[in-house]
Amino acid sequence: MKFSKLVLPGVSMIAATYGLARFSFGLLLPDMNESLQMSEFVSGVISSLFYLAYCFTIILSTMMTSKGGPRGMILSAGMSSFAGLLLMSITPNEWILALGVLLAGGSTGFVSPPYGAAISLWIEEDKQGKANTWINSGTSFGIAFSGAGAILLTPHWRLTYFIYAILTLLFLLWNFRAIPRVKSGSEVMLKKGNLSIRGLKGSLSLVFASLILGISTAAFWTFSRSFVEVAGAYSEWQLSSFWIVIGLFGVLGGFSGSLVEKAGLSIAYKLGSLAIGTSSIVLAAQPGNWFMACLAAGLFGASYIFLTGVLLVWGIRVFITNASLGIGIPFLVLAVGQVIGSSFAGLAIGSWGYAATFILFGVVGLIASLLGPNNQECQARVPGT
Repeated sequence: MKFSKLVLPGVSMIAATYGLARFSFGLLLPDMNESLQMSEFVSGVISSLFYLAYCFTIILSTMMTSKGGPRGMILSAGMSSFAGLLLMSITPNEWILALGVLLAGGSTGFVSPPYGAAISLWIEEDKQGKANTWINSGTSFGIAFSGAGAILLTPHWRLTYFIYAILTLLFLLWNFRAIPRVKSGSEVMLKKGNLSIRGLKGSLSLVFASLILGISTAAFWTFSRSFVEVAGAYSEWQLSSFWIVIGLFGVLGGFSGSLVEKAGLSIAYKLGSLAIGTSSIVLAAQPGNWFMACLAAGLFGASYIFLTGVLLVWGIRVFITNASLGIGIPFLVLAVGQVIGSSFAGLAIGSWGYAATFILFGVVGLIASLLGPNNQECQARVPGT
């Protein structure tokens, strides 16, 4: 299959599910809190539902992709995202909002493993690493778009979610036309649960690193916009620009596959985790300085998308016989960490304030740099990388 025929609709669906349905929540949260009269604790718990739903659906998606191919799960992701965004656009209270969040969060779990499988099925081996990391960077395009939408539509968060729902429907139709069906008896069909001995030995460090990284990033995704808003006398366009910076710099994460090839998996991981921890600390130190806040946003956006690309490559190296499982495991554990981190961040902010909470989560990110792939995993052969 032609590279762009799969990658471009893939980027659009990742942008819709991750950028619009999931991570735009933090940008729109202050207006939702005011409109629905939610406390920081309630909004933190609702935010954690994104990750909780993700944990369940990524397991289901990994199994179903291995059994029936990627097309069904990709389309399920689009439908779940559309339904969640639509509910969030019409919600009269926090209960309906929570249901919409569950559907929107579930879409991200549905979508990740099947694209890894689709790439392994239909993209040439020497282009697979680049395809994986560029589809993964679709999150950044969605985040940047959501920031631009907030500038134009603030404070109309319901209308914003409705527009996102319509865009997601269009992306769903694009993927419906672009993603082929896997023919019965295909020689390239993936085998459910086919793990290598090397995969079993190398999975522990991958799981721990993904968990700690998930915890360390939860506060920034959910509360960074709120932190900046209360810390400085910023206009609405400056607050939305803060979010756009996260997305635009996140596009740089698409180069993670190239850096892994040149510098090695271990170095790429350590650089990314050090940057992710530093971003929270920088924001905690100077939240009232717009330049420093944007610097923290850019550092976080670039390092987060970069790190998810590194985890993606690392996972495929560990579980070398099943691409969907290699993506599913680290992304699942990353989400488990974000469930823990998001709920704790809401409590910590209520008790200690934003600055102390962000410093704490930044330190957790720095600790994550001590965990990483060992030499055997770094030297493992990865098809397409």
